[in-house]
Amino acid sequence: MFARCSELVRSLSPEIGQRAVLLPKAPSDFVTADRATIGEGDQVIPLVGIWRDERFPDDTEQDKLQALSDSIDEAAGYTDADHEVVAYSAAPKGVPGSELDGGQRDLLRSLLDTYFGRVSESVSPMAAYDDAALNAVFLAWAGPLEPGAPHYYRLQGPRLLIEWDNTQRDANHAHSVWRDPKSDFGLDKLTRHRADHH
Repeated sequence: MFARCSELVRSLSPEIGQRAVLLPKAPSDFVTADRATIGEGDQVIPLVGIWRDERFPDDTEQDKLQALSDSIDEAAGYTDADHEVVAYSAAPKGVPGSELDGGQRDLLRSLLDTYFGRVSESVSPMAAYDDAALNAVFLAWAGPLEPGAPHYYRLQGPRLLIEWDNTQRDANHAHSVWRDPKSDFGLDKLTRHRADHH
């Protein structure tokens, strides 16, 4: 997935590439993290915060987690301003598919198919990604473009959010996620139903 996306970013003109590459360094993890729902301004959750306000009952274990979290954040070298640049926003960041040429659009389709092709055709949205739909998919990148360097990218469009990061363990531990921000996995349909109808 790195190869397809980095090839796409490297193929961009300097002017478009400057808008696609949000920062020359990658965040330490997904920007939207493992939140049940995502919202405007969401930023990377430090490792120590993944259990939200919970702490390990053992202070020694909590101190180890805090030290590991601090070292990950230190390695990323992100400032508060950097976190704001890559923060999630409902208005996509980066460059839209509408600004890509034919070969670049083929790379974008191929990248989308890497995700959509992992599910059966009956649920895959790939067939819906005609030219008009592809125009609305934005590509954003953070990090160097050299193989082996920590990097992050985001594909975002209507009802689409894909994130990829390979930043941990010296860029040897990749994560990816495909979400629908309007109908996400963390939404509690039963609670909503009871609130609306009972």
